[in-house]
Amino acid sequence: MKCRHCQAEVTLSFIDLGTAPPSNAYLTAAQLDGPEKWYPLRVLTCTECWLVQTQDYAHFEELFSNDYAYFSSYSDSWLRHAREYVAAMRQRFGLGSSSRVVEIAANDGYLLQFVRELGIPCLGIEPTASTARAARERNIEIREEFFGLECAERLAGDGWAADLMAANNVLAHVPDINDFVAGFARALKPSGVATFEFPHLMKLVADCQFDTIYHEHFSYLSLTAVARIFGRNGLVPFDVERLPTHGGSLRVFAQRKDGGTRAESRSVQALLAEEEAAGVASAEYYAEFQDRASDVKNRLLAFLVAARQRGDSVLAYGAAAKGNTLLNYAGVGPDLLACVVDRSPAKQGKYLPGSRIPIVDEEQLKRARPDYVLILPWNLREEIEDQLSYVRSWGGRFVTAVPTLTIE
Repeated sequence: MKCRHCQAEVTLSFIDLGTAPPSNAYLTAAQLDGPEKWYPLRVLTCTECWLVQTQDYAHFEELFSNDYAYFSSYSDSWLRHAREYVAAMRQRFGLGSSSRVVEIAANDGYLLQFVRELGIPCLGIEPTASTARAARERNIEIREEFFGLECAERLAGDGWAADLMAANNVLAHVPDINDFVAGFARALKPSGVATFEFPHLMKLVADCQFDTIYHEHFSYLSLTAVARIFGRNGLVPFDVERLPTHGGSLRVFAQRKDGGTRAESRSVQALLAEEEAAGVASAEYYAEFQDRASDVKNRLLAFLVAARQRGDSVLAYGAAAKGNTLLNYAGVGPDLLACVVDRSPAKQGKYLPGSRIPIVDEEQLKRARPDYVLILPWNLREEIEDQLSYVRSWGGRFVTAVPTLTIE
């Protein structure tokens, strides 16, 4: 396998999660009578540029299909995050009615709706038809395509060279990371700024967040790797912030290498030094992750089996991609987990890929009154426990499996 960035031969294994179907390939009832495509889910580390990456088996257009079921607006905390981001960027960079804001992977318009409210011209790039349609229903202009250098050329030629480009949780999702980043250098104005948010590799390793690994995530990113990728493709980072989102993320601010004038913040070198001290650029850093993931899997299975033997009921909440990775790696099916509750109508009435656990609405949770609710999107635990606080009225308890089994 060749590194998707530097083309070096990649042989250092990070984790092997066996096989799994694409994590967002939810099944209809009719599809239960047919087969599913399962692909190896293996992640390796390049020892030249230290980009951690999934071994490719599925084509990206198959992973991000027209009926893609992830809609960003169903998380209240994520909407707050988006609103606060827009307000902060407007103030920091002086955005106004003459500015141009472009979001890559605009999803259902969760972020650009706040840009539009401020009277700032904005445009979204979103390849999945289902979410693009939802964004248009918010009167947000959407171009339905994958972003890269060709798309960037068209944007610049059509008068959409950007003062600000936002890329939240998409850098990890692109197979050709060089072409993707080069597109930002082309679509930005000479003085423009791009921001990239992505889960931080150091948090993934520290907290054994192996369930954030799935086929739709082609890369797992440190600032060490990102700075090299940016430098090769016409960008340079000038600031970085740590965020609590998705279990611990980075927000990297970048400018064009050929025209940006903003001074580099001390936070950039400080984080690069922290990653170096932790050993991100060493094989030893990645050595024990497989065993730690196996321990999480075994503890979850032991809990579910013991609950069944006691006659206790367990339902899950949140039909999230990370939950699908966890359940398929652990081999959990409807015999141990009868159903998973989700707020999104796009998922309700369908079945989780692989495990084929039915997805239901919240009313079924209220009727079932389970002894335990397994929260699959553990990064939203606080929000979900607040939303489902009534579970405690019948003595129900909340469970998360990552980074370690926790019952409260």
